[in-house]
Amino acid sequence: MKKELSTGFNTRQYMNSGEFEVFFYNDIDLDHVVDHTHPYYEIYFFLNGDVTYEVDGNRYKLQYGDYLMIPPETRHHPIFHSTGQDYRRFVLWISRPYYEALVARSEDFAYSFRQVEKKKQYHFRTDFIIFQDLQGRLLDMIEEMRGNKPFRETSAHLMVCSFLLHLNRITYDSLHQVPAVYENVLYLNVCDYINNHLDEDLSLDHLASFFYASKYHISHVFKDNMGISLHQYILKKRLQASKNGILSGIPFGELYHQYGFSDYTSFYRAFKKEFGLSPKEFREQKSLPEGY
Repeated sequence: MKKELSTGFNTRQYMNSGEFEVFFYNDIDLDHVVDHTHPYYEIYFFLNGDVTYEVDGNRYKLQYGDYLMIPPETRHHPIFHSTGQDYRRFVLWISRPYYEALVARSEDFAYSFRQVEKKKQYHFRTDFIIFQDLQGRLLDMIEEMRGNKPFRETSAHLMVCSFLLHLNRITYDSLHQVPAVYENVLYLNVCDYINNHLDEDLSLDHLASFFYASKYHISHVFKDNMGISLHQYILKKRLQASKNGILSGIPFGELYHQYGFSDYTSFYRAFKKEFGLSPKEFREQKSLPEGY
């Protein structure tokens, strides 16, 4: 988590901007917050702490991956069961006029809060993969809002709109009892992780630990989506990347280690089996003058 984006708890219960605000709070030994209401919409994302949250008289024992949808003028507050551990959460505030303007453009923006107001269900639970994605989007929003890049306001507006629609899909799936683990999301996240960590440990044990999923589930999801085993995919990606390394002039003695092979012999054999040429033959072939 990006520590520089976090703040201690602000007791302010009014908005400084006229549209939306987002916070990443990280507190230690916060033991009391008064029951309160406010005139704007709040979406609360729980990361860590020993907390039960009360909304409109309903109490929810929170765990990592939970979020709360709190409409305007709805009483709510956290109940702390212990201190001495970090209390971390994201909070997104959306003003009523801004929300109503979005809904006037498209009813799609209203889905989650209308379901909340209809069913009086304020609490939703996600899995690790989905919540990691939500965290990334929230951090991107905070960075954009606090930065000074050109077109910042328009960019932040588009990010908030996209985030609300994305969250509405998650809420819809939750209410319609879609399985919590979205296999396609897991597959795409594993692929992205592999592509960015080719020189690191990509064992099934490591991936299972990183993604909080079973080794069997990752293997099954990957084979169903890709048609080859996870091991085969990683090998092919490393070999393909090593071709670019060869063309860029990286010495063979460094190349195998840079692309995740334990020794040059195993790299040599895998490369020749995949491409029909040894690494040296490939370099020499690509170095031939045009028209040779």
